[in-house]
Amino acid sequence: MFDGKVSFRTIIFAALALLTVLFAAGWLTRENPGEKPYLLIAGKGFIFNYRVADAFYGFTAYLTKPVPNYSVIEAVFENPAGGEPHTVRVKVTPRSKRYGLRTPSLKGIRKHTPYSVHVRLLRWGDDMVLFDETFTVSSQISSDEMPDKPLTIGPGYHPNPELNKDGS
Repeated sequence: MFDGKVSFRTIIFAALALLTVLFAAGWLTRENPGEKPYLLIAGKGFIFNYRVADAFYGFTAYLTKPVPNYSVIEAVFENPAGGEPHTVRVKVTPRSKRYGLRTPSLKGIRKHTPYSVHVRLLRWGDDMVLFDETFTVSSQISSDEMPDKPLTIGPGYHPNPELNKDGS
């Protein structure tokens, strides 16, 4: 029968059993860091800023594993207007794990057309490829809907004096 007394030995045994169960659960549900990619593409898309008549596209990448400082994230963006693709390179620094890469200003963007982006992570020193992925980005509007001239100028978004009073 249970007399209501718990020995120190019983408490130690119960604690060890609980720790073993918790350790096993953690081990079975852990993510192996060796199976993670070096980069995680977290967001991508087109940005249309009609106020300054600017359109571009890009993505955000997160480092998920340590890499040597000054390694390079390189992105090759398809040019919607045709011609040579836009290549953008960013050096990895110890200050950040998040990097945003984007194209320069673009023209010729077509609605619902997928544009290719090729991303590579090159290790500093020997340029060994640590990450290599290609994905597409498409826009919901075309660049034909952008104004020819900026609607506003300056940091205060003042009306562009080159435009008529009616906005054309």
